[in-house]
Amino acid sequence: MDLRTGAFDPREAAQRLGRLDLLETEQLPEGDARVHLVRTHLDRDVLQHARSVVRRYGARMPEDHFGPDVAARYDEDSAAMYAPEALDPAVEKLAALAGDRPALELAIGTGRVGLPLAARGVAVSGIELSEAMVAQLRAKPGGDAIPVTVGDMATTRVDGSFGLVYLVFNTIVNLTSQDAQVACFENAAAHLEPGGHFLVEVGVPQLRRLPPGQRVLGFAIEEGYWGLDEFDVVEQRQVSHHLIATADGIRHKPVPFRYVWPSELDLMARIAGLELVERSADWHGAPLTADSRSHVSVWRKPEA
Repeated sequence: MDLRTGAFDPREAAQRLGRLDLLETEQLPEGDARVHLVRTHLDRDVLQHARSVVRRYGARMPEDHFGPDVAARYDEDSAAMYAPEALDPAVEKLAALAGDRPALELAIGTGRVGLPLAARGVAVSGIELSEAMVAQLRAKPGGDAIPVTVGDMATTRVDGSFGLVYLVFNTIVNLTSQDAQVACFENAAAHLEPGGHFLVEVGVPQLRRLPPGQRVLGFAIEEGYWGLDEFDVVEQRQVSHHLIATADGIRHKPVPFRYVWPSELDLMARIAGLELVERSADWHGAPLTADSRSHVSVWRKPEA
């Protein structure tokens, strides 16, 4: 069953809902009343219990979010993040934290940050789940010189220790469970040498903008593109819906996240044995306020 295309398998739908009692045979014709019954229950589940659908749907295809098609246009779609005013302060901050020690980027992607940081003389390594994103990195000048291990940033270990581990551009929320986010902090801490730093750049959840009783916010309206964020405030989950106009109609790409608060990140850091040393609203060091849309936080691994 694909919620994006509408392809419908009544048995799979019943299994998802834990309602195999709705079916009596292995296959049913589309017009069968029991198919309608399952579809009705599925619609109700999607509308009234979005958190469970997000949990199940998001867990099925994490590798697809940055597959070959996405990787091929990732830099173009993220062009604003390559602008000097966006990228240079980030590289400056990371270079200062690394000093003369090596740095490890979790979810290094196509090398937006890793490549210019390496050009500053920092020995950069990376972990990246998507082989397609790594292929884009390798195709760039200097990309072959950065060691990259393909794997999950929450669990994958690489050789050596680092003075800096960093995770930028909201990527921590791509881990869609609290356990995975905690594991990511623990993994970062395990790679740090004493006195080393772990930096995370991530958005502040914008729940204050939600009107009472609503769960959807628009974040982009452009020619041929619409972006909507759907929130489940009970399960602390978010789905970004990307609607793209194509020659064949509207293409819908939902991407699941687990949003996380700064205070919760501090608890994750404490579990991993790290201590907060600084937090700001941006790479320039602006103070974090109630109106801030993002934050850059740095934790430190104590000296042995």
